[in-house]
Amino acid sequence: MAGNVQIGILGCMGRMGQAITAEILKSDLADFVAGSEIASHPGVGKPIPGTDVMLADSAEHVFHEADVVIDFTSPGLTSAHAALAAETGTALVVGTTGMTKADDAALDRAAESVAVMQAGNYSLGVNLMMALVRDAAKRLGTDWDIEIVEMHHKHKVDAPSGTALMLGEAAAEGRGKPLDDLRTPAREGMTGERKEGTIGFAALRGGAVIGEHDVVFASESERLTISHRAENRGLFAAGAVKAALWVAAKGPGRYAMADVLDLA
Repeated sequence: MAGNVQIGILGCMGRMGQAITAEILKSDLADFVAGSEIASHPGVGKPIPGTDVMLADSAEHVFHEADVVIDFTSPGLTSAHAALAAETGTALVVGTTGMTKADDAALDRAAESVAVMQAGNYSLGVNLMMALVRDAAKRLGTDWDIEIVEMHHKHKVDAPSGTALMLGEAAAEGRGKPLDDLRTPAREGMTGERKEGTIGFAALRGGAVIGEHDVVFASESERLTISHRAENRGLFAAGAVKAALWVAAKGPGRYAMADVLDLA
């Protein structure tokens, strides 16, 4: 692809949207060309801070302007955005969490004609953590219990986090089974004893915590904890822009950060 990659952002005035915009503006390889928000946003029709790009009230505008669109909006919009990506031939980078099976199927359909990158977390550290968790789960027997504990700010609406589920899937893959076969529901009341080989989740919410994840492997005699702490949202924005630059040169298909970082 000749010239800079033209990137658009859906939900560009949210916390992640603003961080991604700032990251694009620092890049020598990308240009920020379009951004959208809901129609009722007070900034619609005005320049997006720090740019001369006018804030749009429709995703369609962003898809028509950009080579790659980055979507960190809500899961209820994923299917529509996937359809727009396919319709306009625009590559799509999705960081939305809490998606449904229908959303995932919509991304699969879009990936038949365009490049689609989807990840629950765009952090380099988290993606390396997934590889470590997968390997530990493979090497440690089912007598080692696995618990995944995550904490996020009080405004996060989905639980467990997309990153926690990614870590759970990595652990389940290490044990050679789908996560749905090993995952235990949230514990409350008289739950009975823990079933061997299962993977438990705990979600904490409070304050302004950006993201904390611990995967605990516990046996009768020792405990191993693999942890990650996000210090600022800039790391997710940097990863998302790196993914957008990478996917811009790819053909149709579903991609993950493991592909970008050569961790597959």
